Amino acid sequence: MQQTWEQVDEYITELLCPNDVVLDEVLVANRNADLPEIDVAGNQGKLLQLFVQMKGAKRILEIGTLGAYSTIWMARGLPADGRIITLELVQHHAEVALANIKHAGLEEKIEIRTGDALEQLAKMAEEQVQPFDLIFIDADKPNNPKYLEWALHFSRPGTVIIGDNVIRGGEIIDKHSTDSRIQGVRTFYEMIASNPKISATAIQTVGSKGYDGFMIGIVQE
Repeated sequence: MQQTWEQVDEYITELLCPNDVVLDEVLVANRNADLPEIDVAGNQGKLLQLFVQMKGAKRILEIGTLGAYSTIWMARGLPADGRIITLELVQHHAEVALANIKHAGLEEKIEIRTGDALEQLAKMAEEQVQPFDLIFIDADKPNNPKYLEWALHFSRPGTVIIGDNVIRGGEIIDKHSTDSRIQGVRTFYEMIASNPKISATAIQTVGSKGYDGFMIGIVQE
C-alpha cells in the first residue's frame, strides 16, 4: 500500500500544489545538511497554509522547526504584517532553517528561537508574548502534553492548535506501549478530551509520509 499512497500523493501534489523551485531547494538543502527527512509532505504543507488562510491568522507559533519547510509553507499564507515564531532545539537545524528562510525571502516574517522548546516557551511567558492565532506542534512527542499546556497558555478563544504525527502508524491504540512517544501522544489526546477549553478532532492520513495523522482543535470561549 505504501507505493500506492506515495503515487496518490504525487498525483495530488502535481495537480493541486504546483512545482515550487524554492520549496524543492529547501528540501535539497535539508538533505545535503543531513537533517532527518521528516518534513511534512508537500500536500500537507499546502494544507497548513490553507489553515492559516482560512483562520486569517496573523500570528503563528510553531514548535519544531527542523529546516523550516513547514514554516515557509505557513508563512506564505500570512498577510503582509503576519509573523511566525518557530522553536528549534538543535543549533545546526536552526542554521539550515535560517538559510532556507532567507532563500525564500521570508526573514522579515519568521523568527527562529533556538534551544529547548520548554525553556523558550517559559522565556516567552516572562516576556509576556501575546497570544497566537494558530499554533503548530511538531516536535518531540514525549513532551506533547507540556507543549499543549503552553499552547493553551499562548491561546485565546478562536486560536487553532494543530498537532502532527498523532496516529503513529496506529500505535496510539496500544495503551501498554513502552514507547515514550506513544505515551506522550496518548496523554496529549487525554488532556484534550478532558479539557472543555478546546474542541478538537483528529484525522488519520496516509501518503508519502506513511500512516499518521493530524489533531486539529479550536480554543473555546
